[in-house]
Amino acid sequence: MNVWIAIAATALGCYLAKLLGLLVPAGALDRPLVKRLAALLPVALLAALTAQQTFSTGHHVLIDARAAGLAAAAAVALLLRAPFLVIVAAAVLATAGVRALGG
Repeated sequence: MNVWIAIAATALGCYLAKLLGLLVPAGALDRPLVKRLAALLPVALLAALTAQQTFSTGHHVLIDARAAGLAAAAAVALLLRAPFLVIVAAAVLATAGVRALGG
């Protein structure tokens, strides 16, 4: 029964968050600061998620083959301005190469 309570509470919370977003006045969303924050916030959240997934295992900071894959992806993205799939392929190949070498 506790699972259903959690599901109902989550559904209600999601509904209230969406309703709260709809109740924000349009004038508040047209401010330059709000527009700039709305553009930068997803990038910051994605960077934080990438760093957390790359450099941690459980409660420990760990630098392993995933860091090499991230570095390769960043290099390909910055230097070559390659398409997304090429960047992912570079990260996969770099990670696999480091792991194959025993890292």
